[in-house]
Amino acid sequence: MHDFPTLAQYQSSASYAQIGEYQIAYWTAQDKEAVANDAPWILLIHGFPSAAWDWHYQWQILRQQYRLVCLDLLGLGLSDKPHKHDYSLLEQADIVEKLMAYLDIGQCHILAHDYGDSVAQELLARQHEKRMGLNVKSLCYLNGGLFADHHRPLLTQKLLKSPLGPLVAKCMSLRSLHNSFAKIFGPRSQPEAAHVAILYELLEWKQGKRVLSSLLGYIDERKVHGARWITAMQRTPVAQCFVNGIHDPISGRHMLRQFEKLLPSAQTHGLDVGHYPQLEAPQQVTELYQAFVALHS
Repeated sequence: MHDFPTLAQYQSSASYAQIGEYQIAYWTAQDKEAVANDAPWILLIHGFPSAAWDWHYQWQILRQQYRLVCLDLLGLGLSDKPHKHDYSLLEQADIVEKLMAYLDIGQCHILAHDYGDSVAQELLARQHEKRMGLNVKSLCYLNGGLFADHHRPLLTQKLLKSPLGPLVAKCMSLRSLHNSFAKIFGPRSQPEAAHVAILYELLEWKQGKRVLSSLLGYIDERKVHGARWITAMQRTPVAQCFVNGIHDPISGRHMLRQFEKLLPSAQTHGLDVGHYPQLEAPQQVTELYQAFVALHS
């Protein structure tokens, strides 16, 4: 088992930016050698319902060659979690843009997962439509609902999105989160109890469970913006890559096949894991990503 940051370490290493009304937690890594070499920036965008903590293994390795930035999206992790808020993927993309401007980062590569894939797709579409200041150099997706009609949400997600959502979220426990993760991780790469415990604590941070059902509006947003996102993905000159855990019931092998069908020239990798490749096969994901981003830096 590789080393991972405790919740206390994660909290103590966070910085905060005031983006509009909300405080957004973020992290940067600028090791002396990477800065000296004017290394490219990599932006890491996490998924639902977790946090930037998911990237801890990749962070340790990639910071040796690149300058890194990640954030906890609004409603997740250590960032503000406004209650009765109309959460939107478009708002999350706005937050990412504003954070990058705040940090004076004009261009970057993006590594995204799950919910973060949709945020990244929105950023790519804005770039394609020539209405974004941030310049995306390459984009690598991990498992996520890239194509709305191929996304297969779990029963838990359907319940959270339903009128029963707030009650379901309130009843969520460490055990139920672990059980949910066990269903979406691969049969040979089951979740580590210590990892799930930290992600559960981050869920509870700032009463985060009460906003989970509101965040799930992203499932409908994917349908609204899907055609626009696919157009941008197919027409952009930005290099794209999909690293897919094929055992994921939500966005596994079936999503990979659709990606290969729609973007036949893009790089793809199918791994013997589930929905969280960065946690289930951290070294393999990191090595594949290093090879991909090196080609496009």
